[in-house]
Amino acid sequence: MSDLIAKTAIDRRLAEIATPVIEGLGYELVRIRLMGGQGRVQRTLQIMADRPEGGIGVEDCSKISTAVSAVFDVEDPIEENYVLEVSSPGIDRPLTREKDFEAWAGWEARIETTELIEGQRRFKGELKGVEDGEILIEIEQHGQLVIIGLQFDWLADAKLVLTDELIAEMLRQRKVALPEEGGFDEIEEVEGEEEDISDTPETKH
Repeated sequence: MSDLIAKTAIDRRLAEIATPVIEGLGYELVRIRLMGGQGRVQRTLQIMADRPEGGIGVEDCSKISTAVSAVFDVEDPIEENYVLEVSSPGIDRPLTREKDFEAWAGWEARIETTELIEGQRRFKGELKGVEDGEILIEIEQHGQLVIIGLQFDWLADAKLVLTDELIAEMLRQRKVALPEEGGFDEIEEVEGEEEDISDTPETKH
């Protein structure tokens, strides 16, 4: 596994279709997940995207949603009706690519592995970058801080921990004032067969 962008076979197929569209608009695919579909629950396709340099807003999400919806209408990769949600990664963003762990070195993260590593699957601590293909994270063990290395292929999930410092850094990067009540991320959904959430438009199919 080269990244955590897409986990299941259908997610990987959807990523193959969506990635060229998203990159063609000047953005990057951060994560894609097709969820729901059991019983009467309508399926939801969640797409998280970002700019290579970081920073994406509602208008960007709308642009991505429109373009991806058009291609999916032609390719028709999802048989059932679905809602497409396109969003920013959010402040406590998922870390899905090796480069994410380099870019966010120095910040606190939670990492979950597929198998037990030294008796545990969940790790929380400060990211220390990447070395020889291993994700370095400083954690507390037996009252002491130690740096351990986790092979990228061992990872099941990883995301930043929401802290005041992280919020302040994200706001600094976005160069925006602290938003009023209502949150940092907006969602745009589109009805059809897919859509996404967080600084995003929503569409139904």
